Amino acid sequence: MAGHLIAQGYQLFVYNRTKSKAQPLIDKGAKWDHTPAEVAKHTNVIFTIVGFPQDVEQVYFGQDGILTGITPNRLLVDMTTTAPSLASRIYEAAKKQKVGAIDAPVSGGDVGARNGTLSIMVGGDKSDVDTVMPLLEIMGKNIVYQGKAGSGQHSKMCNQITIAGTMIGVCESLLYGQKAGLDLELLLQAISGGAAGCWSLSNLAPRIVKRNFEPGFYVEHFVKDMEIALAEARGMNLALPGLALVHQIYKALQAQGHSRKGTQALSLALEHINNIA
Repeated sequence: MAGHLIAQGYQLFVYNRTKSKAQPLIDKGAKWDHTPAEVAKHTNVIFTIVGFPQDVEQVYFGQDGILTGITPNRLLVDMTTTAPSLASRIYEAAKKQKVGAIDAPVSGGDVGARNGTLSIMVGGDKSDVDTVMPLLEIMGKNIVYQGKAGSGQHSKMCNQITIAGTMIGVCESLLYGQKAGLDLELLLQAISGGAAGCWSLSNLAPRIVKRNFEPGFYVEHFVKDMEIALAEARGMNLALPGLALVHQIYKALQAQGHSRKGTQALSLALEHINNIA
């Protein structure tokens, strides 16, 4: 995502906990900063995308965090999938410092990030969204403004709830096809063009067939997202039994040692349940 911005001629200042992971960007001309606060001092627009809500807390509110080094008239864009309440808190804290803040979580996995075709769900003040839109359009193709701060994160929860249900359907379908003795590649060819067609079936099912469980999106991050969605649902007095079921199966997958596999590794948990080697 950062590479697409560099390719379009933007000067980047970058920070990562592990500098070596940022080295490809530095080799392309990005400037290295030693803390999030330094990045905030050097740039007009600050993008963040990290792992867990506690990481977002640290990056924004911690010692040497963004909000310790920010000056007025900057714009913050958090693309992490995190709690809507945290997005609202960042917005309010930034506003006190005369800084704009939007939440803009993404969907599309490693494929969308590499191809610049991510879906981006955006919450915050419309004027700030309009300002940053040319940059978002470099990283994504389906960019939808949802409303006030936190709305982007709520939309991402809807996205993850949909994917949770889809992933168990994809994995169970392939498991059924395998047990029935079908050629799974032909099966995918048959069902991908019909009513079952979806992103997960087109992009993740072929990886399952090839026994490729390397991550485009980590299991542990998906579990985190489902737990945020379940917590938000409880706060709205809303029962989501399908999501709760898939969450439990993914927790079982973690217990089997697959936290750092891709979400398509759900099929391994189902194979384990069915005693399929």
